[in-house]
Amino acid sequence: MGNVMKSQEAGSHTATNYFDASFKASDDENLVVISDYPSRDISQPIFKIGEKLKVLAQEASWWKVRSLQTGTENCIPNNHVAKVYHGWLFEGVGRQKAEELLNLPGNTVGSFLIRESPSQRGVYSLSVRHRSVKHYKIFRLDNSWYYISPRLTFQCLEDMVNHYSDSSDGICCILSAPCLALNSTAPSSVSQAPPVVMRRNFNWRKVNSSQLLNSNNEGSVDSRHSMVSYGVRSSIAAYLSISEEQERKTRRNKKGWTVYGMPNHSNTEEENTD
Repeated sequence: MGNVMKSQEAGSHTATNYFDASFKASDDENLVVISDYPSRDISQPIFKIGEKLKVLAQEASWWKVRSLQTGTENCIPNNHVAKVYHGWLFEGVGRQKAEELLNLPGNTVGSFLIRESPSQRGVYSLSVRHRSVKHYKIFRLDNSWYYISPRLTFQCLEDMVNHYSDSSDGICCILSAPCLALNSTAPSSVSQAPPVVMRRNFNWRKVNSSQLLNSNNEGSVDSRHSMVSYGVRSSIAAYLSISEEQERKTRRNKKGWTVYGMPNHSNTEEENTD
């Protein structure tokens, strides 16, 4: 929580650097893609902007990584990624790039990141998505405490994030979730639709309607093991019974048509036929 500003003796520059290093080292090292790789002008990107990556190894200016979204493993140059600590502390991300990341799909009002200046280590800013992306410079006292508003100071950046996650307290809105937090689902936990199996159409006309309802006849399928419920079987049997009756009527009508002959125009009265 915030504390009223107090004047304390300045800490040494070495102590300040040690504080930064220990804060970052307390979390697993992850990366976020800050520009498509390779560029869309060259080919279809392997990794897209906003994609979160798990570090597997580092080789000079290249990182061997695994995508937390797709599971793809490959190498990516370090100028296409930024290190991320605690999910919200982005190292080496400028103002414009922070706006691009916060405006990506999946981020909402209150999505935020704290970014370290690309040119000055230990200099931070808070970027928050609202109606537009708002930026707040984070100041630092000689005792290494942080503040945005002079009336509130925080011993560490994590305390600052916790406070503004509970109350806006002078900034544009409450901090809701770290930038791209909704895009870090591992592929193993993503639910997939079951495969579609194509089957041949079933010809109901070849089914004996009496066997659908009578489960006691020899050779019939036990209703307990049948895939068709009693209600459905009853409906199907009724439909088949009606269809069979209509077919019988059609056959009788066609048979009746054959007994009619051509009318005899020589007689003035038509002959009656049964």
